[in-house]
Amino acid sequence: MCAATPTIELTARDYKGPVEPDWCPGCGDFGVLNALQRAAADLAIPPHEILTVSGIGCSSNFPGYFNSYGMHTLHGRSLAVATGAKMANHELNVIVTGGDGDGYGIGGNHFTHTARRNMDLTYIVMNNQIYGLTTGQVSPTSSLDMKTKSTPFGNIEPTYNPLTAAIMNGATFVARGFSGDPRHLAELMKQAIQHKGFALIDVMSPCVTFNRDNTAQFFRQRVSKLGDMDHDVTDWKEACEKAMVWDENIYIGIFYQVKGNPSLDQAEPVLDQGGPMAHRELGLSKPQVDKLITGMM
Repeated sequence: MCAATPTIELTARDYKGPVEPDWCPGCGDFGVLNALQRAAADLAIPPHEILTVSGIGCSSNFPGYFNSYGMHTLHGRSLAVATGAKMANHELNVIVTGGDGDGYGIGGNHFTHTARRNMDLTYIVMNNQIYGLTTGQVSPTSSLDMKTKSTPFGNIEPTYNPLTAAIMNGATFVARGFSGDPRHLAELMKQAIQHKGFALIDVMSPCVTFNRDNTAQFFRQRVSKLGDMDHDVTDWKEACEKAMVWDENIYIGIFYQVKGNPSLDQAEPVLDQGGPMAHRELGLSKPQVDKLITGMM
């Protein structure tokens, strides 16, 4: 008789990274970090089975603050790197973290095609509607007429809607959260991690230093939970209509989810047998491997 697999007991503290966050006091990103630590603990995922990948920006320091494998990559390229990691080891839980400038501006092309491919990734975007790290320039999600360092007379560009973009491009799980409600956000993260396919959580994460318009108080007065109303998450049209509401009422929760669509790793025939590529025998001799490594050192 096989011995029973021991139950893993993990707490949010087990996911505390080796580096203390250097975000501004009151930054919404603290709530996002707290929520992901709770979600991972509730799902009892061992830290060595998680990879966090980020680009560049205040939020992209996340891998250093979270206890798991981590990669701090190039500006706007986190989804491309995460795609490679997931295809190399499709049994790994790959979580991508970043900001609105990194993900929707510089990385907009990768965002489009990662959704189209339905990559089995969880993408958490800390959307503060400003470029925070570079001290307050307009971002793709900044409000129309918003005054910033780069738009002193007001933003003249229409605001980008990442939720409708993700749905139209093929994402199979699209949600919005609020960093001021980490318990609700943790539940969204748990469902996103368990979802097979590309899962986006756009998190309203206020910047307390450079965005004085979209504050935590601004959102607290407006947020409404989709889970408290009659909303069909399988209806893409209804999802888009609710995603476009942004006035005195702003919805948070799961807008759209469809199950059964194959993710890219499921569609790739090379991965059908033999397990993850990362665990397979290399098709190179040891001298060839040593030569490659020496050449890269």
